[in-house]
Amino acid sequence: MSISMFFVILILLILVFTFFNFVERAFAINTDQFILKSPSFSQGSIIPKKFTCEGENISPELIWENLPESTVSLVLICEDPDAPVGIWTHWVLYNIPTGLHSIPENLNSHEDLITQEKILVGMNDFKKLGYGGPCPPPGKPHRYFFRLLALNAKLDQKSGLNRDQVLAAIKGQVIKEAQLVGLYGR
Repeated sequence: MSISMFFVILILLILVFTFFNFVERAFAINTDQFILKSPSFSQGSIIPKKFTCEGENISPELIWENLPESTVSLVLICEDPDAPVGIWTHWVLYNIPTGLHSIPENLNSHEDLITQEKILVGMNDFKKLGYGGPCPPPGKPHRYFFRLLALNAKLDQKSGLNRDQVLAAIKGQVIKEAQLVGLYGR
């Protein structure tokens, strides 16, 4: 083999390895990404009727992964930005402890978990504490954003705050946010 042929093969090998390294990095899954998911529905899919005002109106199970290291507490907000009156809040929870990695289905019925973990339950826009499921007017489906916010502090507040009050209280304390979006229409 000539020296020129050796260099051509060497350059081709370098290009091939560089290409595969680029592809591997481009399609690698970021295992450090803060993720919110649910076994009840997947990202961008229809929320089952069971979790809506047309069904049992119970909260879906939520699971999160890769909580940022410096997280002290969590806030969960479920909101509909497509409501005719503007953002409509369906669920507010705060001071969720970092030891939890999920919220069970039908959290409103798990009073023992809420009390034991000292989770504070906020006021939704139905003027009730706890979860109020999707209940859009007839028409195209609305988007429901389940937002899980990792905070660098614990809120020194009482139960019953609404979305705006919680967002004002956590200003400057959010480390990262994970979102799960579901759809529902009637």
